[in-house]
Amino acid sequence: MTQEIIEMAKQAGMAYEEKLEVYVANIDDLQDFAKLVEDAAFKRWAAQTKLAIEAVRDGEREACAKVCEEGEFMTIGCAAEAIRARGQE
Repeated sequence: MTQEIIEMAKQAGMAYEEKLEVYVANIDDLQDFAKLVEDAAFKRWAAQTKLAIEAVRDGEREACAKVCEEGEFMTIGCAAEAIRARGQE
């Protein structure tokens, strides 16, 4: 088990039985443990999702900048049209 899981088991109130090398828990302990695991998994998912969204936004910003750079004498309106047209491709 990872140290993080062991800490969650202790936090949930599970007792370690050294002779058997197992954690002993009642149903309340298990429910508390499940909630801790769920919360930790959600936090990881949220952090990874945030990073993925930021990467997409960064990529889209760069793509928009390239559209503007490619239009040598492009007006703001023309740049907006070119950027919108990217989504139609």
